[in-house]
Amino acid sequence: MQNQTTPLLQVEHIEKYYGSPDALTKALDDISFDVRTGEFISIMGASGSGKTTLLNCISTIDTVSAGHILLDGQEITTIAEEEIAAFRRDCLGFVFQDFNLLDTLTLLENIALPLTIGKAAPEEIDRRVHQIAQKLDISDALPKFPTQVSGGQKQRCAFARAVVCDPKLIMADEPTGALDSHASRILLEVMSTYNQEMGATILMVTHDAFCASFAGRILFLKDGRIFNEIYKGEKSRSTFYHEILDVLSLLGGDAPC
Repeated sequence: MQNQTTPLLQVEHIEKYYGSPDALTKALDDISFDVRTGEFISIMGASGSGKTTLLNCISTIDTVSAGHILLDGQEITTIAEEEIAAFRRDCLGFVFQDFNLLDTLTLLENIALPLTIGKAAPEEIDRRVHQIAQKLDISDALPKFPTQVSGGQKQRCAFARAVVCDPKLIMADEPTGALDSHASRILLEVMSTYNQEMGATILMVTHDAFCASFAGRILFLKDGRIFNEIYKGEKSRSTFYHEILDVLSLLGGDAPC
């Protein structure tokens, strides 16, 4: 277990190569950073900068070629294949751009899925699902199927499913990518509030400066390396947003949305 001085997540000199020995591509190049409990961090960079590869390595979806990743003191780069599913279920929450909900299940059943797989008691499942649904303002939609609700409600359901087991780390990959501006703002405010009130630790990949401005710290990647890092501190979100744009203009690549 971590103590007060030990970061929740420690990424130490990780590298990731793809391809054959004759044609190697270095996707991640000696990346190191820490994440403390309760932080909301955004990872930004142009297409091909390595941001999704980095998220995939931290989430054990992909493996590193070198380096170490520790979550709450546990080295996750060496977890046995048969133990990875349980590690993801117990320690990580995932929010994807395309929701990844099961259309044959109601929103309630989708949110409850991790608890059901973990064999939680039915009354505990019901209590926790309704509690999180109320926080995210989707209680009325719980009996409905994903095809019967809006994109914003789908993504709030996906976020509820990600946090219902109280994971150590929430991973969000372009969570607003499939949403309109109104639904995006609602989701980002939900994530920000959950971070502030519940102390949730969130690591979010995005190319969108507006989306990133809800975080407290931004890591900018370029060519597989950390190019820059900025903190929100006591700045207003508007001021932080323009600071993000300034760094992106130096970074080059994708134009901010």
